[in-house]
Amino acid sequence: MKFWFAIPLWQRVIGALILGVVTGLIWGPEAESIKWIGDFFIASIKMLVVPLIFFSLVSGVTAIGDLRKLGAVGGRAVLLFVVTGQIAVWLGLGLGALFLPGAGLDTSAIDMGSVPEAQTQGWREMILSIVPASPVQVMADANVLPLIVFALLIGIGVLMAKEEGTPLARIFDSGAIVMQKVTIIVMELTPFGVFALIAWVAGTLGPDALVALAKLVALNYAGCLILIFGLYFALIKFFVKVPVIDFVRGMVDAMAVGYSTASSSATLPVTLRCLERNIGVSRSVSSFTASLGATINMDGTAMYLGLATLFGAQIFGVQLDFVDFVIISVTATLGSIGAAGIPGAGLIMMTLVFGSVGVPLETIAFVAGVDRIMDMMRTTTNVTSDATVATMVAKMTGALNTEELESADDV
Repeated sequence: MKFWFAIPLWQRVIGALILGVVTGLIWGPEAESIKWIGDFFIASIKMLVVPLIFFSLVSGVTAIGDLRKLGAVGGRAVLLFVVTGQIAVWLGLGLGALFLPGAGLDTSAIDMGSVPEAQTQGWREMILSIVPASPVQVMADANVLPLIVFALLIGIGVLMAKEEGTPLARIFDSGAIVMQKVTIIVMELTPFGVFALIAWVAGTLGPDALVALAKLVALNYAGCLILIFGLYFALIKFFVKVPVIDFVRGMVDAMAVGYSTASSSATLPVTLRCLERNIGVSRSVSSFTASLGATINMDGTAMYLGLATLFGAQIFGVQLDFVDFVIISVTATLGSIGAAGIPGAGLIMMTLVFGSVGVPLETIAFVAGVDRIMDMMRTTTNVTSDATVATMVAKMTGALNTEELESADDV
């Protein structure tokens, strides 16, 4: 048992992935007999969706500390988080629509499982539906959009209550931490779930399914690299006006830790150290912006949620129109905000995005086997985004000391 836990989780997952592929190809359709193990893993993930979103969002809002901080620093940071998040999710949608990673895959041999009802109401009804008539019923039905609105309002209410709201804020902070720990426990099931699911996919659908998953992984990495090189580095060069190579040298430690741990939260101490010592961002701006970013800024996750939703729609033949794309962009952005900065969080958020446009939840079983490989790159993207926004906010508020960059470059 000690030997098992001594191996990093990502190595166990990759080993299970390889073993599952080999088992599925040898065993064939009979590999479906172990799919129940993967179903148990997916059910465990679904269990976490409502409490994780609720506690994480409320905790993220209360982390602002004071509504007045939404001015010079907080307002700029949140705006940049939302804008970059929207760019990210539309990039994912564009890559999915252009390269069609799930098109042409014959899934007639499998049971689609649970198929959520797609949104059919008009825009007025959709706006009205996000206001929860009964928050308890919303939680019971896992209706995530009104749940997100309710969580945001609770967080704002706690901030408005000031000192009187502090005890409740601590409860939500504790709840968010507890749910992160519970998620870590569930993620320990990942190697077993991955093995069973990838064996089922490979055995039932054959090499074609593996090719489709390889396309998804490639597009995930391509999308993340486009965000890093095409968006963040451009902002650093043309807005902050500092050399990109200096920024990369300053943040490379945080980016490397993000890739290896697949956790924005675990990387946060390194991110803060790099921002303050290497980039020259003041402690007040870096601690607030980067900490908030590790909670609510998940551009890599937002991009992937858009891409994965189109992947699921393509493999199961679900037709999506522009209105569906808009719904995906909203739910993916909000879902990435509600995603905890820990491994596997993007997998958990898929439920809300898929359900909003009627994509079968069975898609989660398809992508779960390769999710960890993609999660590592998504986390690197999230960490780079946090650092970029913190540096931009420091530039706008006069809290950026470029001498730190120059001295780091001289070393």
